[in-house]
Amino acid sequence: MPSVRVRRDAASRFCHFAVTFILLTLLLPSATATALEPMLPHHYSEQVDVGGWLMSEKLDGVRGYWDGRQLFSKNGNQLYPPEEFTRGLPPFPLEGELWAGRQRFEQAVSTVRKQKPHDGWLQIKFAVFDVPLAPGGFAERINRARNWLNRNPTPFVFIIPQKIVDSREQMLQELRRVEKIGGEGLIVRKPEALYAAGRSMEILKVKSHQDAEATVLAHLPGKGRNEGRLGSLLVALADGTRFKLGSGFSDRERQDPPPVGAVVTFRHFGTYQSGIPKFPSFLRVRYDHDL
Repeated sequence: MPSVRVRRDAASRFCHFAVTFILLTLLLPSATATALEPMLPHHYSEQVDVGGWLMSEKLDGVRGYWDGRQLFSKNGNQLYPPEEFTRGLPPFPLEGELWAGRQRFEQAVSTVRKQKPHDGWLQIKFAVFDVPLAPGGFAERINRARNWLNRNPTPFVFIIPQKIVDSREQMLQELRRVEKIGGEGLIVRKPEALYAAGRSMEILKVKSHQDAEATVLAHLPGKGRNEGRLGSLLVALADGTRFKLGSGFSDRERQDPPPVGAVVTFRHFGTYQSGIPKFPSFLRVRYDHDL
């Protein structure tokens, strides 16, 4: 009965195709999916003894995740660097900052936003700060990336240098040095810390001030010198706390303030019991919040 055999063969081929398609759909990375939730720092406090930890400059770039084949943003959006930029990257995941240099955050954002490869990527670098799926503590994990790049050097990728913290005074001296040359601050990490998704007390931000983000709800008119232009922004934190953000703006920014709905970064010096930040001051629009 050849017709029955033909139908069975066709059905078998269809089943094989269907199974293969499903497996490829599940295994191949999507353009909007990251492999894991990132590890994030807490703010440093004097109560934490960081002697013997590792410190590095906190580079102000766009967080990137290399899954071994493709590059993604912190929110899981696929990025489109040219092949020349990724040629030296390893077949295992890396995390880092897509960094254009100190005080060039907007350049980095503009570069990575474009939906096709372009030469602008060759003006930035992938500054690696972790190997999230590697076993062991931080020092062991980062050595895996360092060993790879020693064997496969590329001008577009580097490991962020680490220094041992000898004392709090030495760390604060390094913080002053970094801020003096236009850096944002420091990151200190416990060398044996395992990679853990979410906020961790084994990785800390060290700055002379704190910073946070808020969403613009409204523009409030100015008075006196600022009459006819922005006086302050009414903003809200992620937990819904509302407050006015009125300092830190240039004349140009008061004439053309961040739009309603924009996410802004501001500096402050702790919070009141109400949750409202103390002495908040505008820093910039966070152009990469949706990346």
